[in-house]
Amino acid sequence: MTQPLPASSTPSAQAATRPFPIPVSYFAMALGTGALGAAWRAAASAGMVPAWLGEAILAFAAVVWLILIAAMVVAVLNFRPWLREQWAHPVRCCFFSLIPATTAQMGATVFPYLSYLGYALAILGGLGQLYFASHRIAGMWRGTHVAEATTPVLYLPTVATNFATATAMGMMGWKDAAMLFFGAGLISWFSMESAILNRLRNLAPMNIGERGLMGVQLAPPFVGGNAYLAANGGTVDWFFLIMTGYGILQLLFLMRLLPWIMEGGFSMSLWGFSFGMGAMVSSGVHLSAAGVLNPLGIVLMAIGTGFLVFLWGGVAYVASQGRLLVGRR
Repeated sequence: MTQPLPASSTPSAQAATRPFPIPVSYFAMALGTGALGAAWRAAASAGMVPAWLGEAILAFAAVVWLILIAAMVVAVLNFRPWLREQWAHPVRCCFFSLIPATTAQMGATVFPYLSYLGYALAILGGLGQLYFASHRIAGMWRGTHVAEATTPVLYLPTVATNFATATAMGMMGWKDAAMLFFGAGLISWFSMESAILNRLRNLAPMNIGERGLMGVQLAPPFVGGNAYLAANGGTVDWFFLIMTGYGILQLLFLMRLLPWIMEGGFSMSLWGFSFGMGAMVSSGVHLSAAGVLNPLGIVLMAIGTGFLVFLWGGVAYVASQGRLLVGRR
């Protein structure tokens, strides 16, 4: 257990021991919105929608990401005890992997405009997520992990991040490197799935305010499917359909549980759904563009986009209630 920090009468010390008002998990807002923007950019490339739609969403995601990066710089400078506490937490530490994941994603976002910056961000994100995965996942092999912490958030350090990096590298033309990262994410997903589902079925229910994190369960099949397409050149084949089919099954399960997940009303943990929902839109775009199961593709596009709109509406509601910044009134 973390020992209490010594009290201090100086304002700077008091500020350093306060919880930081912007959790690391808020990077999910940039990640999910960026995935949605990438989906509609792909739709524009297929001639389905005007180009400005995807680019506007991606620009908004980039602004959100920059704000969050700036916030983390402030946290590093002034809230280091809080950062160390988050880093050591068995669940919340996984959210740090969202930083390199969104960095790689931003690389793909800016690549059409500034290719060298895109390459740099993708490489930085890839290296960053490998470092964090070696810290978090390899550290668990010492027998320090507790079963209750085996939630879908555990997918973030090795599954979501590798898929995000694979997608970015594939979009920039590095197909072989993309397939390497895709394979790392895919096998990591397969190795964790049964343990996570066993925890959800057999141990104590997740706390009401954290149940939205179950939405991360939606991400591996849809995000992985899009990473596979980025690595294989965009060919919709049997393997992509297998991934999409499992994603739809997870969607049905989560929609069945949504009233229970939202038992306490809207919470920011619902952003756990965002990456999977954004990627689901992209899966729908690729199905429709390829002329494969076109009605299903349209449904996936509508559900995913609608859910992201719902999440941003929830952010506006939480902000109006003064609950967006943690610990502020």
